[in-house]
Amino acid sequence: MQVELGLRERKKQRTRQLIAETARQLFVEHGFDKVPVADVARAAEVSEATVFNYFPTKEDLVFQGMEAFEAELLRAVRDRPVGESAAAAFGHFVTQRRGVLAAEDEQTAHRLVGVTRMIAESPALQARQREIFARYTASLAALLAEESGGSPADLVPRVVAAALVGLHAELIGYVHRRLADGPVDRAQLVRDVEAEGQRALQVLEAGLAGYATKRG
Repeated sequence: MQVELGLRERKKQRTRQLIAETARQLFVEHGFDKVPVADVARAAEVSEATVFNYFPTKEDLVFQGMEAFEAELLRAVRDRPVGESAAAAFGHFVTQRRGVLAAEDEQTAHRLVGVTRMIAESPALQARQREIFARYTASLAALLAEESGGSPADLVPRVVAAALVGLHAELIGYVHRRLADGPVDRAQLVRDVEAEGQRALQVLEAGLAGYATKRG
């Protein structure tokens, strides 16, 4: 029975991967907003119902795995070493090399660049990304409130969470803008992202009292 379940799960995983990869290719080539789910199903040789069984919405075909990322993010903050701030733990996590910045070969990098540009060009995907960031903010605020002995409805943990998730969102936007400008040196982009992220994090950790003080 365990062998049968294992085979069944592997088959489901292969089908899910096929659908996602087929969708990615079509979306990158033609644009997310111009490709209906029916076309994805036809190209993957499955029914439209099967696509929705694996991916409840069209946007999920692009943003699959975001729940896992959220869980990893919260774990990184929750399990940080004694004496480390939540902001530092968050910063270490979000500045790790992922996606196009972690690609080990040009083919993978080219594929991920296409996905990045596709997201940047789609209002629907941009809206979904904002929803995902809002969910991250709520989850992180709840964790920070719990650790500080407060309530998720308290303003301070919500403001801190919004600032930290805002940093993450802006780093993603920074990468999008750099890629939209044309070919980039990926090694240099990695260094720039890490440097910009650390600089912004230092401002958040230090507080805003001395930032952008108007001078005569």
